[in-house]
Amino acid sequence: MSSLIECEDVWKVYRVGDVEVQALRGLSLTIERGEFVAIMGSSGSGKSTLMNMLGCLDQPTKGCYRLNGIEVGGLRPDELAGIRNQQIGFVFQSFNLIPRTSALENAQLPLFYRGLSLKDQRAQAAAALGRVGLHGREDHYPTQLSGGQQQRVAIARALVTSPSLLLADEPTGNLDSQSSREIMGILEALNRDEGITIILVTHEVDVAAYTAREIVIHDGQIRSDRWTKARPPSSQVEVEI
Repeated sequence: MSSLIECEDVWKVYRVGDVEVQALRGLSLTIERGEFVAIMGSSGSGKSTLMNMLGCLDQPTKGCYRLNGIEVGGLRPDELAGIRNQQIGFVFQSFNLIPRTSALENAQLPLFYRGLSLKDQRAQAAAALGRVGLHGREDHYPTQLSGGQQQRVAIARALVTSPSLLLADEPTGNLDSQSSREIMGILEALNRDEGITIILVTHEVDVAAYTAREIVIHDGQIRSDRWTKARPPSSQVEVEI
């Protein structure tokens, strides 16, 4: 198993007026292919900053971040956009679906930049919707779907490009308990059965319980990093700080 994510002494520093805010402070982290990881922490801990960096939405102030062996820090905006489109799938708390667009068309959106024929785009989008249990709902609009079904569309949209990494930011935050369990069951199955690497940000212990590894961020540093289920033999040693 090879490392998908490597962070070495990563810092992220913002300036707010005359104040310097250290969102990440010398953070080092390795995540292997096929892992299912929860990133947890209180508001202001740095977990969202870390997620943005892992998703190539932001870059470290200093330190090294490699995704699939590629050093991300020095890339141009268009190169970062290419990585996001080709290697990373995003799932957000608010679904971010286009209201007047069908489930199929929403799932199809990331493929518009791939140069595929419309027929191939629709076929791949339909297959992605089938993977999340929405076969037969392709023509439904978001207003015709429950919250849990809308999040399934969002997951299908994230999967349609066959990404190396799926990032989920509070994916159950707007859902009821039953829908939350269904969504987490889908993510768990995608990781277990298809080997998709999934990293999710959550503050909910019961959501984190679906993952195999829990990383707690505090003041921009890793406070604890522990395996809650059997870990792959080549993965890093459990750390408690």
